[in-house]
Amino acid sequence: MTGDAHTRFMPLPSRPRLERLAEDAIRCWAPAKINLNLLVGAVRADGFHPLDSIVAVVTLYDQIDLRRRSDNAMVLRCEGLACGPDEENVALRAARAMQAQCGAGGADIELTKIIPPATGLGGGSSDAAAVVAGLCRLYDLDPAEQGLAEIALGLGSDVPLFLGPVALRMTGRGEHVEPVAVHPFLAVLVLPALTCSTGDVYKSYDADPTEIGRQVSADRVSCDRPSQWRQCLVNDLAGPARRVCPALGELQDQLQAAVGSPVHVTGSGSGLFVLCDDASEAVRTAEAALAAIGPDGGAEIVVVGPAE
Repeated sequence: MTGDAHTRFMPLPSRPRLERLAEDAIRCWAPAKINLNLLVGAVRADGFHPLDSIVAVVTLYDQIDLRRRSDNAMVLRCEGLACGPDEENVALRAARAMQAQCGAGGADIELTKIIPPATGLGGGSSDAAAVVAGLCRLYDLDPAEQGLAEIALGLGSDVPLFLGPVALRMTGRGEHVEPVAVHPFLAVLVLPALTCSTGDVYKSYDADPTEIGRQVSADRVSCDRPSQWRQCLVNDLAGPARRVCPALGELQDQLQAAVGSPVHVTGSGSGLFVLCDDASEAVRTAEAALAAIGPDGGAEIVVVGPAE
């Protein structure tokens, strides 16, 4: 890691969701998300958990280039971080769903994976949503909004949120999305070389479920600086994630002692974040986190802001 603090921890820039590369090619930027507040209830009769989460989409992106093919094949190529087997990749499943349900033609899908998997940042779900939106643009498709929402939900509970606004409240199992206002912020992301299986985290939660709580005040989140409400944020999956991965709990405690601000788990982990009011606080926080875990501490530290 090189450069002074202000260079090293410059906030990652916002990018347009879709860019036209050529008549037959579209570039999609698939952003990560952080769950600012995540409330979970006991599992329902249909096997899903009720959720109530305020979510912000942030400026850490996977890149997906879509190019038309003359045949009907959907061909995935992946570089960067591991994408898993093709047949399990949700971006490829999204492409095939768009082909089957909306009449999209074939495409070469070039995925550059930057968002670490199994970190609660929603990278796979964001990739799926980006492919859905990108194929609509590439093939001039105009499916009904409800139809796209159903395709997205069929791919995963988090996928619909990435077709929505940059800050939103997600309820139900994730299918109900409404925009919310969030005061401008920066977030220091700490991305350790740890993984938390979502299934294992929910299994741990189910061993001691809670009643779904009351959401943090929308007025407070929209009008006050993050330093005035970040201590009120909760994540009902954080405790289960710490039980499943004790090293995550140790790192969270270590960072919180070092930075002097609340350190939150996003989603089911293992990604951690600290909300900051401005760039100077973000730099101080990132430097303190780096000093605590060390340059060889097995975690990446980046500063992000709200995505477009």
